[in-house]
Amino acid sequence: MGTILGNGKLLNQTGELIPAEVLVEDGRVTAMGESIPRDGHEWVDCKDGLISAGLIDVHVHLREPGFEHKETIETGAKAAVRGGFTTICCMPNTRPSIDSVETVTYILEKAREAGMARVIPYGAITVRQLGKELTDFAGLKEAGIFALTDDGVGVQSTAMMKKAMQAAKELGISIVAHCEDDDLLIPGAALHDGEVAKRHGLPGIPSESESIHVGRDILLAEQTGVHYHVCHISAKESVRLVRDGKRAGVNVTCEVTPHHLLLCDEDIPENLDTNWKMNPPLRSREDRAALIAGLKDGTIDMIATDHAPHTAEEKANGINRAPFGIVGSETAFPLLYTHFVQTGELTLKELVELLTIKPAAAFGLPYGRLEVGAPADLTVIDLETEKKIDPAAFASKGTNTPFAGWACKGWPILTLVEGRIVHQEA
Repeated sequence: MGTILGNGKLLNQTGELIPAEVLVEDGRVTAMGESIPRDGHEWVDCKDGLISAGLIDVHVHLREPGFEHKETIETGAKAAVRGGFTTICCMPNTRPSIDSVETVTYILEKAREAGMARVIPYGAITVRQLGKELTDFAGLKEAGIFALTDDGVGVQSTAMMKKAMQAAKELGISIVAHCEDDDLLIPGAALHDGEVAKRHGLPGIPSESESIHVGRDILLAEQTGVHYHVCHISAKESVRLVRDGKRAGVNVTCEVTPHHLLLCDEDIPENLDTNWKMNPPLRSREDRAALIAGLKDGTIDMIATDHAPHTAEEKANGINRAPFGIVGSETAFPLLYTHFVQTGELTLKELVELLTIKPAAAFGLPYGRLEVGAPADLTVIDLETEKKIDPAAFASKGTNTPFAGWACKGWPILTLVEGRIVHQEA
């Protein structure tokens, strides 16, 4: 017998919400319709919520191995399913970094034990992410990595990046880049190089530190033919370069975070609360507008959280010393739904696709679609109930968010991975 998700709604091809039920059997969707015969199946009340394909997040930091005080694979995967994410892709800046078959195997086993979100690891481009020696791409791919990145740092050597792209192209695997030119960074810089940093007498992080690497890498991707993906795009110049690259036929994609879509440096509190410190930093109002425009015109392919948990003690070290990063798994959909769909900036269908079909298509993942025969990775979302974001209630070990107290609608209430209920609100 299977499970019927009843009393729900689906988005049709034109983006309208229609009453529907979904039957799940043996880990797959086997039927969809307005009313499915019970026939002894378990019936789960979706409470008039939207039934969507499970959300996909191609950018999370699970911290394990090495930084389990910040997050573990289990707590990060729990946070993901609470946020409606059924597939998450974890970054390699752990200790040891994900630069060996042994570490990939460890992460996949820990994820299986957790039994929550599907976890697909990235492999590091270079050994220990030091930018000096390529990892064993073939071995990492065989072990189960998703793509290759040195996220957390940029690959500084142009020759090294070109060599990585050539090797990745041969293996049919993507190169994913944290774009940051260290030559343009001032030690201790914590905010965007704009008016807010100037007002506080602080060194800033310039937009060109990102965009120069974006431009360099697009040219290298054009030459090598690799699929090249830009992490957490933040600057208007970077958006322009990706747009131009796409027009030139380069196989380039990019992601944007909810926080860069929702906030700019002018929003940072005068006390310089470190929960507003992330890398790349919140940039100018004009940059934020360019990100939204890029999302709407298709230059930006998807939304990813860059979920980056830290302890409260670490974040209490002041704006200069506190680590970069905020958590995002449990707040992404409610924030985006409330501030983009409800305001008319995006349709509900567009938002769902940016978190499901589009990341899956960019990386060739067999998830992100709600159709008969597809894996039963499903998320049910309450579009009506308004709640305030409460970090104390997070499943993540991290509570570092600038969105505490924001009132949102669009809360995931039920999440299934391969037909198993892994999260259900009472």
